[in-house]
Amino acid sequence: MARRSRTPLVPESRAALDQLKAKVMKDVGYAVDPSEPDAVKYEVAKGMNVPMQKDYNGQLTAKQAGTVGGQIGGRMVSELIRQAKQHLNKQH
Repeated sequence: MARRSRTPLVPESRAALDQLKAKVMKDVGYAVDPSEPDAVKYEVAKGMNVPMQKDYNGQLTAKQAGTVGGQIGGRMVSELIRQAKQHLNKQH
C-alpha cells in the first residue's frame, strides 16, 4: 500500500488545521503546545497504551496507529461539523 501524503490539498490550510487540532485536543484535556500541535499524538498514544515513539513507528499495527489518529482526527471532524451546523443555523 502506498504511503499517504500528509500534505493538505490546500497547503495554506496547514496552520488552520494545526490550530484546530490544538483547540479540540486542549478542549478534551490534553496538554497541547500550540507551536507543536502534532506532538499531542504522543500523549494520546500514552493514554491508550500504544507504544508510539517520536521517530520510527513501524512496529505499530494499523489498528494501534488508527486508534491514535482516530481520536485526534475524529474530534477534528466533529468540531468542523459542529461549526458548519452553527454557520448554517445563523443563515436561517
